[in-house]
Amino acid sequence: MTPSARAQAAIEILDQVIASAREDGPPADALVSAYFKTRRYAGSKDRRAVRELVFRAVRHSAEVPVSGRAALLPLAPELFDGAGHGPAAATDEEPRAEEGVVPQWLQPLLSPLVEGGEWAALVERAPVDLRANLSRTSRDEMAAHFAAAPTPVSPWGLRLPPDSAVSADEAFADGLVEVQDEGSQLIALSCDPAEQSLMVDLCAGAGGKALALAAANPAARIVACDTSRARLSKLAPRAERAGATIESRLLDQPREDEGLADLNGLADLVLVDAPCSGSGTWRRNPEGRWRLTPERLDRLEALQERVLDLAAPLVRPGGTLVYAVCSLLTREGRAQADAFLSRHSGFRAEDIPVNVGRSDGVGRLLTPGHDGTDGFFIARFRAT
Repeated sequence: MTPSARAQAAIEILDQVIASAREDGPPADALVSAYFKTRRYAGSKDRRAVRELVFRAVRHSAEVPVSGRAALLPLAPELFDGAGHGPAAATDEEPRAEEGVVPQWLQPLLSPLVEGGEWAALVERAPVDLRANLSRTSRDEMAAHFAAAPTPVSPWGLRLPPDSAVSADEAFADGLVEVQDEGSQLIALSCDPAEQSLMVDLCAGAGGKALALAAANPAARIVACDTSRARLSKLAPRAERAGATIESRLLDQPREDEGLADLNGLADLVLVDAPCSGSGTWRRNPEGRWRLTPERLDRLEALQERVLDLAAPLVRPGGTLVYAVCSLLTREGRAQADAFLSRHSGFRAEDIPVNVGRSDGVGRLLTPGHDGTDGFFIARFRAT
């Protein structure tokens, strides 16, 4: 493919990404893969170059562009020359996507800690962080295996350059490492897992944090819960690969409390890594800015409140509840933690046991620009 033909392919994919973002359809990665499945003539260099153009364009614009052509034009105007299979020549009048990081409507909702000087880091390409499975290996051994540097804070973590291939490595296949951002590892460390006997991961998804808890305390009973069968089904093979024993529990909406009743008042720890805007993970998922709407944010905020209220009865007296969201929005972090304390007088806030991030109300805020991790709000509550 010529450079211009690659640009045309990127435009076609970007049109699909834009439509999918508006309709809450498949993610950009899936659309790129699907596009090339029907175009076998494209070689690996072509696919890599087109993918890079697509994601450069997605990172460039905070607002949803009017078209794939408008999204790419500001980044590669020299490729719009009308030659061969490339895009038609550009005109001065046609629209061009404006450069930006944070959508205008979200800017007032960001935590005040995330000042403008940090915004660029929100969409920079992220490194590949690994978590060494300390129940079966050591971080030093995995650092030597991958020629990787330790992460700055997590005693479990290793850091590789962006786009490093890990899934085909024998250490990954043998369950000695998992791909996990250092921020996610710090959430698990905030749970103080070595001190817990019964831990409940209430929004477990595919189980990344449950696996981290199990590696830190293999003797503990860990119950990983979710309302999505598709997400939760990914945990069992991951746990088998890691040599971890984790109970999976599929909860039935809207009767989650019935599925949790046998755990009431028994959990030493309940982790609520709640569904959220994902504004802390834009560097991995920059199109998330295009998918978030005020209505969706309202629904997520209500869901976070509901999950916290489901979690509270599970915690034994003296036990711990840890709340986390991969969000930099005050509504989902600091404000949500304050609202929980106002509803539940039997809990008090306490410091998390790792010195990370910056104080944000009763919790801590991690940001890409300040901490080099994905963005997370973490708060810890003690049942009295």
